Amino acid sequence: MDTALLFEHIGRHISLTEEEKAYFVTLLHERKLKKKQFLNQEGEVVKGPAFVVSGLLRSYSMDRNGFEHVIQFAPPGWWIGDIRSMTKKEPGTLYVDALEDSEILWMWAADRDILFTKVPKFERFFRILSENALGAHQERLVNILSLPAVDRYASFCKLYPTLIGCLPQKQVASYIGVTPEFLSKMLNTTPVRGKK
Repeated sequence: MDTALLFEHIGRHISLTEEEKAYFVTLLHERKLKKKQFLNQEGEVVKGPAFVVSGLLRSYSMDRNGFEHVIQFAPPGWWIGDIRSMTKKEPGTLYVDALEDSEILWMWAADRDILFTKVPKFERFFRILSENALGAHQERLVNILSLPAVDRYASFCKLYPTLIGCLPQKQVASYIGVTPEFLSKMLNTTPVRGKK
């Protein structure tokens, strides 16, 4: 199990002893996903948080007309999951799938709660993650409600600079809330602020 990236990520927020790291690893499960394979689907109760070691995942919802609305992309070093489903232990509303062959590390939500008791600094770590995620989602909501598409695209480029050239325009369009045709026309006719 490759935990180097995970511990590098955790180390930005908390310091762990070797014993704490070893205990944490005992709670982790490794999973490989093929491209287009689901980690979670709408209606399932999410097992727990997932950390992307390699590959690329996305979370999205599906409307009544069958249109996908991308909520998040998760390249290596990012966490992903349906937080509401996990915390409330209710059927989820999001799909999470792999956009390319991927490897994740995940843990049961119940094990995470035990971890908080045995290694309390992890509660701080996951609180920081939750606060950062809430702030990012609030900013995204404000952007969707108040910014023109060109500025939403610039925000996407700032948040996901490594994904700009590798994601299909259909995925980017879904994330910023426009059709692929509109995005293509916009990119061909409008200088985009923040794009590298």
